[in-house]
Amino acid sequence: MNATGENNLENDPPWVAIQRNPRSGAGLQSKPLRELIAEFRKLKIRPRLYSKREELDEAVNHPTRRKSLHGIVAAGGDGTLLDVMNRHPGIPVAILPLGTENLCAKYLGMPRDGKVVARVVADGRTVRFDVGRLASQRFMVMASVGFDASVIHSVHAVRKGHISRWTYLKPIAECLSTYDYPEIRVFIDDSPTPTIGRMVVIANLPSYALGLKVASNARADDGVLDVRVMQRGSILHMFRYLGLIYYRWHERAKDVVQLRGKRIRIESDEPIPIQIDGDPAGYTPTEINVETNVGELFVPRDHKI
Repeated sequence: MNATGENNLENDPPWVAIQRNPRSGAGLQSKPLRELIAEFRKLKIRPRLYSKREELDEAVNHPTRRKSLHGIVAAGGDGTLLDVMNRHPGIPVAILPLGTENLCAKYLGMPRDGKVVARVVADGRTVRFDVGRLASQRFMVMASVGFDASVIHSVHAVRKGHISRWTYLKPIAECLSTYDYPEIRVFIDDSPTPTIGRMVVIANLPSYALGLKVASNARADDGVLDVRVMQRGSILHMFRYLGLIYYRWHERAKDVVQLRGKRIRIESDEPIPIQIDGDPAGYTPTEINVETNVGELFVPRDHKI
């Protein structure tokens, strides 16, 4: 990684803010969450649990309390981590993975174990990562434009509680029958010539949903974003691409274009859905940039990124 830091506990008494997302399974009765709180107390770090974003924001931004703040724990999924990072870019963050995919947690080596996460935070090893940026929003894992983003938009439009993989079945079926795969134009950095496709993935990390690796060479410390442009659009080709990705053959396919860049501009003749880290992020046109060495995250001392 580009830089590492060691947080200390010089301020007495230190405390951590815990942002829980009840919709991601981080309810008050969650065993990992209860273990997290209990372990922090054993470690002489005061846990402060918040379900309301504005209350956590007020607490961590208070000048006096900020001095003894050791970090923030995002108790939820990738979206919860992303939300905390967007709101508090100058504070180190840990994730207690309670979501559906938890791609960031897997990459960082953070288990669904409150005791372990508390010890990692107390130990204080942090690593800085690149992040992607779309307008005012940052993302850690990836952004995409097209079919899968349309599914994400549909899921969140009717979301009422915790999302599981089963939640996606109906929206996927509906999108398979209605999505028409409009043309997407991708411009890399200052190139005036677009790459044309029907679905686009912009990756900061290699992993995707279901453990699939869309951009196998993507790293969060290389200063660029990896782009994969799927050029054909139909139900048949969506299943074909899924199979290719599953067997990791897609990066050898002639109709999957591999690109890398610091600035990715995306245009289309009609608004096309965008998602970042599993959450809706508006519609095209858009521009996505890499911000280097920005996200500071707690990681286990023995974990190699």
